[in-house]
Amino acid sequence: MTVLGEKQESGVRSQGTGDRGHATLVAAPISPSLPLSVSPSSPAPFKIQLADRLTKLPPYVLARVNALRDQKRKAGQDVIDLGMGNPSEPPQEIVIEKLMEAAQDPNNHGYSKATGILNLRREVAAKYFKKFGVRLDPESEIIVTIGSKEGFSHLMLASVGPGDNVIIPAPFFPAHKYAVAMAGASVIALEVEKEDEFLSNIAFTCEHLSPSPKVVVFNYPHNPSSVTVDPAFWVEVVKLARKYGFMVVSDFAYADVAFDGYTPPSFLAAPGAKDVGVEFTTMSKGYNMAGWRCGFCAGNPELVKALGTIKGYYDYGLFQAIQIAAIVALRHTDAAVEAQSRLYQSRRDLLLDGLRKQGWQVPTPRAGMFVWGRIPEPWVSRMSSVDFAMLMLDQANVALSPGSGFGDAGEGHCRMALVENENRLKQAVRQMGRVLG
Repeated sequence: MTVLGEKQESGVRSQGTGDRGHATLVAAPISPSLPLSVSPSSPAPFKIQLADRLTKLPPYVLARVNALRDQKRKAGQDVIDLGMGNPSEPPQEIVIEKLMEAAQDPNNHGYSKATGILNLRREVAAKYFKKFGVRLDPESEIIVTIGSKEGFSHLMLASVGPGDNVIIPAPFFPAHKYAVAMAGASVIALEVEKEDEFLSNIAFTCEHLSPSPKVVVFNYPHNPSSVTVDPAFWVEVVKLARKYGFMVVSDFAYADVAFDGYTPPSFLAAPGAKDVGVEFTTMSKGYNMAGWRCGFCAGNPELVKALGTIKGYYDYGLFQAIQIAAIVALRHTDAAVEAQSRLYQSRRDLLLDGLRKQGWQVPTPRAGMFVWGRIPEPWVSRMSSVDFAMLMLDQANVALSPGSGFGDAGEGHCRMALVENENRLKQAVRQMGRVLG
């Protein structure tokens, strides 16, 4: 490369840009003496060079199970899929009708603000106040996300990077680990089964790890294990956050699915919570709007603003007609959400009864869409959770999520989603029982 005015011997040259002192690359004539093509006698294969961050992503543990499930279904076999927590019921008719009406309005088809429409954020604030007694400013303390998973992943980009440490619960929802990893930070997974031990392990890690964790991720009701906490837990979390200086991210995805009179507590209801962190909620579960991808982040205004900044570069926000329909869902379908929880509770009871008769060790979940069970003997001693899940799929035509898909702490377990009707659940238990003997 040569500066403009000097002899040009290559296909590009730099050109001055006046007083700024910067250089701009411009095309220059190519010398006829230069070769225009690679000799066919020595072709060099083109190499795709991907980002280093992809090397931090392990092989997808569920890939084997999903591949066999799809193969069986393609062959016409009836596979009962308890692997994914995909709601089996549609949203309420009033919500669907509002979506159709809003979709007819030409004004709703342009780019949507990345932060979400104000009236929807106001409705989220109203729900938080009504259900948890939490006051939120819809202008600065709430943002609409394209599902809670997108919001969480983008918040990690906004809050952590190389050299930072992040604590997540174990076993872990995969997005919690890999969103942190793709942001360049390091992950510390601490077992979540016993809340007192979890809190003491967080404190120990903060005192002995350098640098001290920058963010701690909480997930209650927990996926996959369905472990729950009471309001006093969040009070202790805020105290720890203040003491050790970490930010709190609460993944509250299963806030609307609870049983036996239990109400999952919001992190934001703890005194001082908004000073130290944020909480993600979603309409995927209790409102049966999983495919609509409508979620929210609420709490600390600095973190909410940071998430909005990242979203402003990555997306234009959720389709406005969906946001309008979501307002109707939040405003008018509380009774349907409660009925959905009762439906999941009935399925839970049926599945627990059948599994326990087969020797599974399964705690009774107070919330969430899953049953988390320890594989019965002698199978748990003979094979991995992936091999067990493959056995159930191959011989019983029932798809389960192997526990190792949620990290080492999940090994020896399987997760089963409460997404099939009671007759299908009975059938699944019968078919597994024939294999287990």
